[in-house]
Amino acid sequence: MFDIHTHKDSGENCIRNLNFAEAEAQFTAAASDGYFSVGIHPYEAGTFTLEKFSKLQHWASDARLLMIGECGLDKNADISVEQQLYVLEQHISLSESVRRPLIIHCVGYFNELLYIKKTRKPSQIWIIHGFRGKQQMASQLLQAGFSLSFGEYFNPDSVRITPFSKLFAETDESNLSISDIYNRLAKVKGCLITDLSAGDTFIQSLLA
Repeated sequence: MFDIHTHKDSGENCIRNLNFAEAEAQFTAAASDGYFSVGIHPYEAGTFTLEKFSKLQHWASDARLLMIGECGLDKNADISVEQQLYVLEQHISLSESVRRPLIIHCVGYFNELLYIKKTRKPSQIWIIHGFRGKQQMASQLLQAGFSLSFGEYFNPDSVRITPFSKLFAETDESNLSISDIYNRLAKVKGCLITDLSAGDTFIQSLLA
């Protein structure tokens, strides 16, 4: 059972999402273990500078940095959508150049995100983390090639239509364990927990 996105230090089988201060500590410690993702959250898009982003470009050469993000778009952020789009585009370009998947936060801007993916035609996997949307939106995203990651809160119908190959599990900031999340998803899918192996297979492919 692999936790594709967590903000907690919850063991080996997870990708821990770091803020920039945490990332500086991790990537200057050569002996530090674990897998990580780093990006500029849309709430922090106003703090973007080329100097700051150059650090992320440097960290992306570290084998422990498995995904770029979380990054994305959020209607609740007190940042202009133009600035959010600009910052997201920088992450997309980095994801493509270093061949690392993109972990995406999206609230209220799914049509814009679908358009960007259609026009950019990325070669890397894009994963929507913490997806809570309805089945119709899940279907549109899946048809466009997105993968979906589900956490403590999710729409059961969206989980049911998500193929195993595109379904991931996460704890994010939840107090539930990843085992609890897997059990909930397996119950909704009517499957064994071992059928929910996309995360493990995905990570192994990144480490190969």
